Amino acid sequence: MRIESRGQRAAVWGVAAAVFVILMIITPKIPQDQKYHQFADKRNFYGIPNTLNVVSNFPFLVIGIVGLVLTLHGNNFGLSLKGEVLGWSAFFVGITATAFGSAYYHLKPNDARLVWDRLPMTIAFASVMAVFIIERIDETTGRASVVPLLIAGAGSVAYWRLFNDLRIYALVQFVPCFAIPAMAILLPPKYSHSHYWLWAAAWYLLAKIQEAYDMKFYRWTHFTVSGHTLKHLSAAMVPVVTIFMLYQRSVRIERQSLFEKWRQQARSNGSPRGAGDSLVQRFRAWWNGRAFSGSSLHDESESLVRA
Repeated sequence: MRIESRGQRAAVWGVAAAVFVILMIITPKIPQDQKYHQFADKRNFYGIPNTLNVVSNFPFLVIGIVGLVLTLHGNNFGLSLKGEVLGWSAFFVGITATAFGSAYYHLKPNDARLVWDRLPMTIAFASVMAVFIIERIDETTGRASVVPLLIAGAGSVAYWRLFNDLRIYALVQFVPCFAIPAMAILLPPKYSHSHYWLWAAAWYLLAKIQEAYDMKFYRWTHFTVSGHTLKHLSAAMVPVVTIFMLYQRSVRIERQSLFEKWRQQARSNGSPRGAGDSLVQRFRAWWNGRAFSGSSLHDESESLVRA
């Protein structure tokens, strides 16, 4: 999918702006619930308030620095499109900054400190969205969207803090959560190993579940570790998966979406031999690395296991 003209690009941004305005008109204001700052695990170890919620941010620091070094040094990821280096650098800077911002917030949770927790995350969300536009839709549009999307992400946090309204921040956070998996499935990729995006989305979904059930996870683990602490660890797996993807992937000569691959696989399995195979049997065969001949999904699953 490629947006060829300036008129098409203007139309896309115009539609996005119109949708945004409509949503702001028809949806009510979403104030920050002060109960958000009440976390299940309030234990202090070694004089550090809310210790596990603070130190569980350390993986973001390590992973962010590793990703940033690999992005900027020696082109380890083989980035071939203009704007990709800027987009991925901003992503790993956001991940690194999350370690400091989130730790600072959890030392004394309140609205003022929550700004520094949310700001780095919006940088990461916005930069990944820009990278996806570059890779899947249009290089020129994506490259031009990097800075505006980063400004929009930071602006959403500022808007929440100034007007106590989370609507714009919610859009910045959750739109990529739906748009990126959808684009990963439906739009043909420039690179291989596109299925890694689905693994990243799964880790992020798990993190949000753990965040929502903070106290329940704390009770389920017999008050050992809370859901919010586990949320930090699961969320840190998202950049880990992306680093593996970036390091292993290569430019595709023939671009084909995951949806097209799955549809072709379903058709190939429509033969007399495949017709009698149940969905459970097919899943079991894929899981055990014994997918049917000609299945590209089997090849990708093998590469993920080797990673």
